[in-house]
Amino acid sequence: MESQVEEIKSKIDIVELLGSYISLKKAGKNFKANCPFHEEKTPSFIVSPERQIWHCFGSCHEGGDIIKFLMKWENITFLESLRELAKKAGVKLKTTNFEDHLWKKKEKLMAINSMSAEFFRHILTKTKYGKKALDYLNYRKINKKTSNTFQLGYAPKSWNSLFSFLKTKHFSNDEILEAGLAIKGKAGNYYDRFRGRIMFPLKDARGNIIGFSGRVLEKKETTAKYINTPETPIYHKRETLFGIHLAKEGIRKLDLAIIVEGELDVILPYQNGITNIIGIKGSAVTKEQLTLIKRYSDKVTFALDADSAGEEAIKRGIEEAESLDIETTIVVFDYAKDPDEAVTKDSVKFKKILAKPIPIYDFFIQTLQKKYPSDDAFSKKKIIEEIIPYIARIQNPIVKSYYVKKVAKLFDIDKTSIEQLMFREIRQKRLKSKFSFKKKQEKTVNREISIQKHILSLLFQDQVSTETANKIFVILEKHDFSIVSYKKLYEIFKNYRKDNPEIFDTNEFVNKMPNELKSMFNELYLYASSGELKSTRDDIEKLTYEIKRFSLKRIIKEILLKKDLSKEYKDKLKEKSNELRKVEKKIVSL
Repeated sequence: MESQVEEIKSKIDIVELLGSYISLKKAGKNFKANCPFHEEKTPSFIVSPERQIWHCFGSCHEGGDIIKFLMKWENITFLESLRELAKKAGVKLKTTNFEDHLWKKKEKLMAINSMSAEFFRHILTKTKYGKKALDYLNYRKINKKTSNTFQLGYAPKSWNSLFSFLKTKHFSNDEILEAGLAIKGKAGNYYDRFRGRIMFPLKDARGNIIGFSGRVLEKKETTAKYINTPETPIYHKRETLFGIHLAKEGIRKLDLAIIVEGELDVILPYQNGITNIIGIKGSAVTKEQLTLIKRYSDKVTFALDADSAGEEAIKRGIEEAESLDIETTIVVFDYAKDPDEAVTKDSVKFKKILAKPIPIYDFFIQTLQKKYPSDDAFSKKKIIEEIIPYIARIQNPIVKSYYVKKVAKLFDIDKTSIEQLMFREIRQKRLKSKFSFKKKQEKTVNREISIQKHILSLLFQDQVSTETANKIFVILEKHDFSIVSYKKLYEIFKNYRKDNPEIFDTNEFVNKMPNELKSMFNELYLYASSGELKSTRDDIEKLTYEIKRFSLKRIIKEILLKKDLSKEYKDKLKEKSNELRKVEKKIVSL
């Protein structure tokens, strides 16, 4: 297994792979980017082409190789990641005894869903029970090719036809129940969750079926129009986007994601050539959904239903979009109630409207002007009071300034008045916050640790001359480092360089290192490229003496904490105090 992992890693360049997911910029011998796993404005994500590793020096502190990156990016297990990368590398994975229990469970659930999708598809297209559903799809103008692309199906109106079918395929009661396809009755019997419904398979970005949405054919007051798979180990409503597996390349290519509300709102536009369209699950746009979209583009257009629920969904999504620095626009179809009806009525007009989206804040202003049409002072007051919270949330100062000026000019109000109202809004929001009475603490950096990490990183990256490295080796001993792993790494490195004074081979050095130190070495190796502590070549000697100063102060403090000082300790205290004075003079002189 280990040899295959190394073979896969050797055939895939980390910069090329990660560069296909995130924007990397050269930073010396390494590459930098904004970390894709948490929000940040200053790049802290470092990639080393030499070591084929990455590490985030921001708030998440994650790091690893290409396997770990794909695990985090796709939210998949080790074995899933390995399989994906093996395909990219053209490596055939051999049968292994490696047990990935989480993957085994997810694989089983996806297998149940895949088998169920085949069952629903068969019922729709090959049996008399699906005729009514097939007629409905024809009525909605969904052609056979599109129906096949989305794997549409039909759940018959029987109590346990799917359950019985899955049992013949040797799935257990608990497995079918865990997949959300069956419900256990009070008497202990099992019955199908989906009955008499058109079935829409829900897929992740890689095309795995993670759940289902079922639309009822005969609407009754007591029957929900749509029901979805409940939360399972593989289906999470907040993270799911209908059609993402088909739309991701279109979103990347066109640099835009069109967000709609329902399955049919995705299917009909897709059938008409709109390949960058996706549907949210539920009535709210979530942070998780927007984070997924941001992998492919930082621009979204809302094309939600023209009703109050659609408008509320947009309002709830805009704050999340702002926090992720996503450019947001909106389209409104004034001749239809939703995108499905709009594209069916007039596909040419539909595409023209999509091509000219309105900036989201302009949409809010226009909506409020319709809501309060009068030109009197009280109507203006109401409009401004309702628009201010949205403008106050704008992160980009240029965009914010633009809308402050626009609102002031549009309603003939002094710009200062808008800014005061905005300041009041921000202040009130802070007061309502859970942490309103806590001052925002600045990020503090432990300088002693930072300097130690920086010097070790420069040594490990071979960014200092042999002469400077030898100076560091003379000044610092292993006990001058305050963390055990740093002490060990410094000692191993110092001895290695003595044995290999001319050529330093990083990978050879790491291979000879104890396994328990490799992860820490990788982190330290990339630290200097993070920019947390900047230095010139002239600063290196000074920083080295700073480490020595911290070390001497630590030793002196430990001696002074002793209750009874023997002559031996008194002599040592005098010795270290003299040494500290010399070091401090040296620091001043550099």
